[in-house]
Amino acid sequence: MSASESSIAIARTAARAATDKIAQDIVAIDVSERLAITDVFLVASAPSERQVNAIVDGIEEELAKQDLKPVRREGRSEGRWVLLDYAEVVIHVQHQEDRVFYALERLWGDCPKVDLQLVGVNNEAAGAASVDATATDAAPADVAANDTE
Repeated sequence: MSASESSIAIARTAARAATDKIAQDIVAIDVSERLAITDVFLVASAPSERQVNAIVDGIEEELAKQDLKPVRREGRSEGRWVLLDYAEVVIHVQHQEDRVFYALERLWGDCPKVDLQLVGVNNEAAGAASVDATATDAAPADVAANDTE
C-alpha cells in the first residue's frame, strides 16, 4: 500500500509553497509502508532560522486555503527544526545544519520518494538568483586579474 492521492496532493501543495519561500532540497518520502501514523514525510531546509519560519508560514498559509490545519506543530520558537503534522503528511522544515546532522533521508532511505512535480515551479527565479550570485562572485576575481596585467 502506498501513500494516498490526497496525501500526495497535500505534499505537492506544501512543496510548492516551500519553493515560493526559496526552500532548499525539498524531498517527499512515502513512509506509508513503514508507519501507520502518516503517509508522507516532506523535508525541506533553509540556511537561517528566519527563513525556516518563513517557509513554515508559507506552507501553513497555502494549506489553510484548503481548510487544512496542522494537528500538531513543534519547534516554531527555535526555528531550527519545525515539524508540522497534518496527519496524512508530516512536514519537516530544518535549518541546513540540522538537516545534515539528523539525515532524515538516510534514516528513511529504503522508502520510495514521491514525485513532487516541482519542475519549472519558480525555477526561473532560483536560477536567476544563482546566476546573479555567480556573476557577483566572479566579478572581483576578474577585476583583480585585469589589474595585474
